[in-house]
Amino acid sequence: MWDLIIVGGGAAGLWAAGTAAARGRRVLVLEKNNKPGVKILMSGGTRCNITHHCGIQGIMDAFGRQGRFLKPALYELPPSAVVEEFHRLGVETKVEDTGKVFPVSDRAIDVRDALLRRLNAAGAELRSGVAVVDVARTEDGAWQVVTHEETLPTSKVLLCCGGLSYAACGTTGDGYAWARQAGHTVERTFPALTPLLSPATWVHELTGITLPSVEAKVVVEGERNKDPRLLSRGGFLWTHFGCSGPVPMNVSRHVAALAQPQHATLIVDLIPDETEEQVLQRLTQAGKRGIGSILNSWIPKSLSIKLLERAQIIDTTTCSELPRKARLSLIEDLKRLRVPLSGTRGYAKAEVTAGGVSTKEVNPQTMESRCAPGLFLAGEILDVDGPIGGFNFQAAFSTGHLAGLNV
Repeated sequence: MWDLIIVGGGAAGLWAAGTAAARGRRVLVLEKNNKPGVKILMSGGTRCNITHHCGIQGIMDAFGRQGRFLKPALYELPPSAVVEEFHRLGVETKVEDTGKVFPVSDRAIDVRDALLRRLNAAGAELRSGVAVVDVARTEDGAWQVVTHEETLPTSKVLLCCGGLSYAACGTTGDGYAWARQAGHTVERTFPALTPLLSPATWVHELTGITLPSVEAKVVVEGERNKDPRLLSRGGFLWTHFGCSGPVPMNVSRHVAALAQPQHATLIVDLIPDETEEQVLQRLTQAGKRGIGSILNSWIPKSLSIKLLERAQIIDTTTCSELPRKARLSLIEDLKRLRVPLSGTRGYAKAEVTAGGVSTKEVNPQTMESRCAPGLFLAGEILDVDGPIGGFNFQAAFSTGHLAGLNV
C-alpha cells in the first residue's frame, strides 16, 4: 500500500515526489513516457526557463485573476526558494534581461536531472514507461491506480498529468477524465502560448524578421475585454504562417478561445518607446533626410520597405516632401500596425493548456480536491495558465510542493 501515487513525472509531479518523500511518505511516481520530464527537456529551446526573477506578487499578477488561487502555494515555495533549491542541487542559475531564470549551463537536462536527484535522495520511487488507465476511489475511502499490468492501492493520489499541449510529450489530457470521474468540473480547454496565424500575404512576406521589443494587443470585433493579458510586450517574430515569439504567444490564448478567430486583430506598436507625438516631431524635423533612413533607425530595413509600400511612399522621398496623408498612414502603421488573424497553431505548438480542472473545486491551501478526499491536483491539469517567462514552471513547482506538504 502506497501513501501516495503521483500520476505524471513532469515538473509538478517530480517536485511533489521529492517533497512528500522527504516527509516520510511512501511515494510512487508513474510516468507513461520512457523518460520523465520530457516537457522540461524541450522547454525554453532545451534551456528550461525555471522561473521568473520577481516576487510572489509578480507571479500572481502574471496569471491575472487566476493568480489568487496560486497565492498559498507561492508563499510555501516562492521563486527565490525554487532558485535556492536548484542551487542546493548543484544547478547554478542566471537571470536574463527579461527576468527569465535559466540554468547557467543552458541545459534543460540539468534541471530535470536535479529533480530526479531530489526525488531519489528523499526515497521516492519513479517508474517510467508505465501508462495509467484508471484512477478510482475504493469502497473503503482509499484509492487505486490501474495500469496495463497491475492495480496499485494507495491512500492518496496526486494528478500531475498535464493538459493537452505538446502532445508529443505525452500530455494528452488523460487526467481530465479521471478528474471528472471524481466529480470535478473541467473548464473548456484551449491552446495557449502558441503562435498566431494570419491570412495576410504582406505578413508572410516578412518571414524571418525579428523585433526585440514591441507591444501588441488582441482586439476582437464587437467585444470589450479588459483582461490585461490581452496586451504583451517583448520579442516578436514574423513567420510564413503569421507571427510567433513571446508577444504573439502570450496573447494567443484569447485568439484560441474564439469561435470565430477571424474576427480578431493583433494591433502592434512597433516602437513602443516612442510616443506618437515624438514620431511626428522627428519626421517633421528631419527635413531633407530620406524617409527610409528615418524608418531604418527604428525598425529593420526589410520591414520599413514593407511599411513604405503600404503607405505608397518611395523610400527616397524626403521627410519634407511627405504628403500629410502618407505621413499619417506611416505613423498609424508604426504605432498601430493591424495584423489580421485567422487562428493559432493549436495544441501541437502550444506550450501550455488554458482551461482545465476548476480551481473552485480544489483547496488552494492544500491542493486537495473538494470533491473527492484523498485526491490532489497540481500543475497544468488545473485551470491556471501564465505567460512566457518561467511563470508556468513556477506554478507547477509551487502547486506540486504544496500538495507534497499535505499528503
